Amino acid sequence: MKKVSLLLLLAVSTLSFQGCGNKTKESSDSVENAEHANDAKEDAGTGQTDDTNEFAVKAANGGMLEVTLGRLAQEKAMNKDVKEFGAMMVTDHSKANDELKALATSKNITLPTALGEDEQKHVNELTKLSGADFDKKYVSMMVDDHKEDIDLFKKAADDSKTDTDVKSFAVKTLPTLQKHLEHITALDKKIN
Repeated sequence: MKKVSLLLLLAVSTLSFQGCGNKTKESSDSVENAEHANDAKEDAGTGQTDDTNEFAVKAANGGMLEVTLGRLAQEKAMNKDVKEFGAMMVTDHSKANDELKALATSKNITLPTALGEDEQKHVNELTKLSGADFDKKYVSMMVDDHKEDIDLFKKAADDSKTDTDVKSFAVKTLPTLQKHLEHITALDKKIN
């Protein structure tokens, strides 16, 4: 009886340790990893609020997407205006990304180091297209993306729970995003 109990205890212990091991395994999604790191910092009292962290992670992920797709547009777009818009995305969003990285470092916020899985799907989808098909899809995607970005930045700018410096970054960046939306909306009407 002692052997059976001992074997049963050993089996349960082994399964318990395996279960624990799976919880500590990092996700392959950089956005999820950043969110988990920020949650841990907040729980430890060394991080920012959920609102601030969520904005910073989403803004960084969106900014990386804009730069990646902008480079792709410079390579693959057929329309000269689409290529130029892609170049503007690389320039403007690289600058904003650098500012956000510096701000995140000073505020102890972990940002994603690579595109999230959903954003990578957009890149993969556009990579398969070329010519006018690429131009139309890219422009349409940029219209939708900039509308979402503006909503995200307005929310952060108006949220009393967002860190003051992060809020200032959102307020400062909003006019550029609005300019991008106006530009891409006009371009969308022209080519679609």
